Amino acid sequence: MTCDAPWCGSHTRSWSATGDADLALVGIHRRGAVLAARLQPLVAELAEAGVPRGDLDISFYRDDLATRPAAPVVHASHLDFPIEGRTVVIVDDVLYTGRTVRAAIEALFAYGRPASVRLAVLADRGHRELPIRPDFVGKNLPTAPGERVNVHVEEIDDVDEVVIAPDRPSDMADVRNGLTSNKEWSTEAGRPPGGRPVT
Repeated sequence: MTCDAPWCGSHTRSWSATGDADLALVGIHRRGAVLAARLQPLVAELAEAGVPRGDLDISFYRDDLATRPAAPVVHASHLDFPIEGRTVVIVDDVLYTGRTVRAAIEALFAYGRPASVRLAVLADRGHRELPIRPDFVGKNLPTAPGERVNVHVEEIDDVDEVVIAPDRPSDMADVRNGLTSNKEWSTEAGRPPGGRPVT
């Protein structure tokens, strides 16, 4: 069986390659968790079986935690099912350096030892710093290092859109103050100016 939803491009493997009977989705807070919730009924229909879903906060697994001047904003993690023996698909919005996914894998293994781990991302923008590759990709977005990819979802941002925007001088100040991550604008920063929407 293959995934015909907009999430899945023709270059991705079929969902059946994950071992559908023991499949689970785990979203990375914040927008990855929203995307996992949207994917759950679609994947359950493809798998013709119930697919449990959880979400992870990776704040304390980040490799830059010790260098961040402000305390991280922490969201609750929810994995209310055993992960042993399952194929766990980690879901995130944007794949960039790979460091967020590395942290998510470490956080996941604190709950147990899955049979295998796969990765699904809405957008892959390249510029990897770690040897991490997605198994399922909504869209590959070639970007320059000086750009950022901002995913907005209706559940959090009141709009569904993906925008490529240039970095702003205030971004680094936001990062130093712990207000934003590589792919998420703080409330204080507002929405990016001059960005181009992705279709």
